[in-house]
Amino acid sequence: MEPVVARVIPFVLILGRISAFFAVLPLWSFRGVPMHIRAALALIVSLVFAFLLPVAPATAVPNHLLGAALVLVREMLCGLALGLAVALVFAAIRQTGEIIQIQMGLADAEIIDPLSGNESEPVGLLFEMAFLVLFLAAGGHHLLLAMIMRSYEVFPIGQTPSVAVMASAILQAGSLMLVFGLKLAAPLLAGFLLLAVALAALARALPEMNILLASLPLRVGLGFILAAALVPALGDFTAQIADWLNRFLPAAGA
Repeated sequence: MEPVVARVIPFVLILGRISAFFAVLPLWSFRGVPMHIRAALALIVSLVFAFLLPVAPATAVPNHLLGAALVLVREMLCGLALGLAVALVFAAIRQTGEIIQIQMGLADAEIIDPLSGNESEPVGLLFEMAFLVLFLAAGGHHLLLAMIMRSYEVFPIGQTPSVAVMASAILQAGSLMLVFGLKLAAPLLAGFLLLAVALAALARALPEMNILLASLPLRVGLGFILAAALVPALGDFTAQIADWLNRFLPAAGA
């Protein structure tokens, strides 16, 4: 293998994993972020990692085009699986917002999310923006970069995990998303349950009263109060996300 090719192919493999990771990662994958900014970010991070990572052994980097292309596909699948796992856990915030909005009776109040470009609920968007600000303020971007570095320690270049291992990691992240979402929404669900019991008692005492119309402003007001009280808890959720990210790759490589 010629010296130039021996240097270019490992860098392309690093760029493939990191580009796929950033392609689906929350915040960097939003439509509001220009494509050239995403490409430049992936290129800069890949250059930094190319200098920091140890030289890949010759046996891990094929010296022919077809073999290098197959390894590149595996590297991209590895980065895509890592990014999807993180994105699924982050989706717990939006899941919590959707649960709250359904309980408030605002399920039809959908707007266009300027970040993702999709229809999004206002409460879910508020929670997601607040969480992203707290995550970045707590150094979450450093944590994601450290996660990429650990991925090369657990799965070096040319030694990516099997499809079964990557699928299992994504399923684990998906189940964790549901658990985190329910934990965050549990206090609000309890509050709405108490409100429903109170309205049922009121309907029993005053059968001539239109409970449905009377409950709408109560549900909206209670939802905003409980949502405002829940926002400080996003800091603890950020710590839980950080702890999960630290334990994710060692568990996946075990």
